[in-house]
Amino acid sequence: MLGADQTEKWNRVIESIDQDMIPIDCVKKVVFKLKGGKQRTINLTRLRNQGLHIEDIELVVNRNLGEYGKDIVNLNFVIDVSAVAKQIEPLTQKYLENL
Repeated sequence: MLGADQTEKWNRVIESIDQDMIPIDCVKKVVFKLKGGKQRTINLTRLRNQGLHIEDIELVVNRNLGEYGKDIVNLNFVIDVSAVAKQIEPLTQKYLENL
C-alpha cells in the first residue's frame, strides 16, 4: 500500500498522462456523463473482483459506449493510483539502476 506522500506523487504523474493511454486494468471506474445531467458509472474494480477478465470488462465498457453513444457528453476514467504505481514503479527502478 502506498503512503499518502507516495500517492500524491503518483497522482501528479497520472494527471500528466492522457487518459486514453491508461491500461484498463488501472481504471477503477468509467463514468459516462449523459445529456440531461444523467450519469452512468461502471465499477471496473467490482467487475474484476467478481472474476471478470480484462477482455470481458472491455466488452462491458464497449457495450455501454454503443448503448449510450449518442447521449454521452463526457467520459471520465477514475484511475487506480496504486495499480499504476505497482506497474510502473518496478520499471522505473530498473531503468534508474541502469543509468
